[in-house]
Amino acid sequence: MAKARDIPELGAAISFRDAAARAVEVRAEEVFEHSEGVLDTGDIERVHAMRVATRRLRAVMEIFAPAFPRKQHRAVLKEVRALADALGERRDRDVAIESMTKIGRALTATDRRGIDHLIDELRDEQRGANAALAAALQAIEENDLRGRLRALAAAA
Repeated sequence: MAKARDIPELGAAISFRDAAARAVEVRAEEVFEHSEGVLDTGDIERVHAMRVATRRLRAVMEIFAPAFPRKQHRAVLKEVRALADALGERRDRDVAIESMTKIGRALTATDRRGIDHLIDELRDEQRGANAALAAALQAIEENDLRGRLRALAAAA
């Protein structure tokens, strides 16, 4: 998992609004940095990294909520939450498949049949969750979430 980037000058004597703007700018960029290849089910760490980045962004948006225009903040936060939910649905399947695969390796071929069937079902769910994630990514692109996050930071 990627380490959170430092937020420049956050520890300095700056206003709450300036801190809010800087925190949202940095955390938003982290989300989009992790978006490349996130739909690749062969590399489940990409989804994990992006999900963690959305959780960090959501946290700073909630902490600094009073610094932002209420209506604008609420709309953007709702979209960030929807993206985090879609990432979480995909991540849950990734983790379950990984766990069941490890369990299956310790079983005999006969005993592994049940686990293999479960893994097949989880892969179907993973494909569905990945399709939902693709739709969420398309929606944030169409709604210019990145630009709206920048505008929110500027409005602080």
